[in-house]
Amino acid sequence: MEAPLRVVCWGTYDLGKPRNRILLRGLRENNVIVYQCHKDIWTGVEDKSQVKGLLSKLAFFLRLLASYPVLICRYFTMPAHDIVFVGYLGQLDVIVIVLFAKLRGVPVVLDVFLSLYDTIVDDRKLLSPSNPLSKLLYFFEWVATRCATALILDTRTHSQYIKQLFHLKTKNMGAIFVGIEPECFAGYKESVIVSGPVAEHKKLSVLFYGQFIPLHGIGTIIEAARILKGKPVKWHIIGQGQEAPRIQKMLDEVILPDVTWTKWVKYEELNNWIAQSDICLGIFGGSGKASRVIPNKIYQVISSGKPVITLDSPAIRELLDSDMKNIFLVPPGDPQKLADTILYLLTSLDWKQVSYPPEITNRIQPKTIGREFLNFLTQVT
Repeated sequence: MEAPLRVVCWGTYDLGKPRNRILLRGLRENNVIVYQCHKDIWTGVEDKSQVKGLLSKLAFFLRLLASYPVLICRYFTMPAHDIVFVGYLGQLDVIVIVLFAKLRGVPVVLDVFLSLYDTIVDDRKLLSPSNPLSKLLYFFEWVATRCATALILDTRTHSQYIKQLFHLKTKNMGAIFVGIEPECFAGYKESVIVSGPVAEHKKLSVLFYGQFIPLHGIGTIIEAARILKGKPVKWHIIGQGQEAPRIQKMLDEVILPDVTWTKWVKYEELNNWIAQSDICLGIFGGSGKASRVIPNKIYQVISSGKPVITLDSPAIRELLDSDMKNIFLVPPGDPQKLADTILYLLTSLDWKQVSYPPEITNRIQPKTIGREFLNFLTQVT
């Protein structure tokens, strides 16, 4: 009988993110021996780019640096292992651990998950490409991606982009979907959706939740709500973040009584919000990053069994097919198309809630995610 793979998960990876929890759980569900060598520095920091003020940033950076001597000492007490895995957000972690992993003769795999340069410079445009800090950030990630023996991302499209961005011609790279935590996003047996045209007394309930960042295209959602003003559609928006002031301004300019905005709900409560909605919204941003990723909410909505409207992109087509009855794909940044799709669902006789095919729901389970990750790790060792 072949011995199970032994993996040390090392660093300051954020266990508040489903990505990290699902990967570790998936490995364990595939009989991988997982040792955690971890220091939590992310509690209370939901949107990492929104750490404000010089003192706050300095304090956070010092806390990060202070964690490394502890983690390095702990690493040398770890049992014998086959591989070191550095989870998201681990670009600095991998630079720190690579030498010590080499001393123990094991490869290092980094989950890039997202590029800081791509996020801050290209997607959120918090820095211009010509800013010296942007160039420094690029160089930092260029080094980090070369320190790891192999890299993983969330989609093949994203993996190919990172390979080109940092000129990683010979790097071993893989793509592992994010997946879901099934106990948190279970489908409800009783459909909330009205079969056929929505009755006069009932409004179609449309839900969006997520960070207010350009990738999500929340402005497109508000514009669609303006187009459908007066129609029996109720919009529930949950979230906050970088674009909140702009969204608030849009809502102040045109009163939309059927739009409600909740700044925050607990992760454990999201399933109830999904269950009470007829349709869930994905992302609609026009950035390159939006076309390369599949956000958490898509997996969560699929697990909950609700229809979803989201951006048509190369990434989403790695998982879903536009021919599926639950899936409605629209162009980026197109509020009219989004409004037309919702209006179609409002009046059409030929749609209702249906289950996603097993090949999709099974593909996003932690055990399947873990199996794919294990197969990749086995190739690296």
